[in-house]
Amino acid sequence: MSTDPTASFYTDNAAIYAARERRLPRQRLDAFLAALPARATILELGCGGGQDAAYMLSRGFDVTPTDGSAELAKEAEKHLGRPVRVMRFEALDATEIFDGIWAEASLLHVPRSALPNIFDRILRALKTGGIFHASFKAGEAEGHDKFGRYYNCPSAVWLEAMLSARGWKNITMTEADGGGFDGEPTRWLYVKAQK
Repeated sequence: MSTDPTASFYTDNAAIYAARERRLPRQRLDAFLAALPARATILELGCGGGQDAAYMLSRGFDVTPTDGSAELAKEAEKHLGRPVRVMRFEALDATEIFDGIWAEASLLHVPRSALPNIFDRILRALKTGGIFHASFKAGEAEGHDKFGRYYNCPSAVWLEAMLSARGWKNITMTEADGGGFDGEPTRWLYVKAQK
């Protein structure tokens, strides 16, 4: 049993979370995929129920879906009909393997103090010119939602400064209003960067 309330939430609610009604982020997915070569290799960090991976696979890309929750990975495997690697972000240890890395609403759970290390691991795992996408709940301070899940809640300025300092190129940030599993209005921050 995990003492981390974020991990415990996904362990205890994997089936409900994976089966929830969720609108595919098609516009962001299409923009990400358009920046990659045909049949590119993509690592998905935090695949959840597997919907984004399924879409990328249907478009002919070579996707490696991962999730830190073994229970969620099992749910994604049911949806995808293929293995999902159980992997926490800090275990990413690849070097110049992927054309793209997709992290939609997953890195937002990484403690702020650990983000530099995770961004370094992602940068190392990408091939030169590789594309990285991530989304975060925008804010000025870290905190927790009503389910006890931790969020790092960065501002665009803070996040861009961190990425720039770590060697990322062509960083673009966009923001939009939306929601999430907790049903609360959310300001989302979308990041695209290149190695």
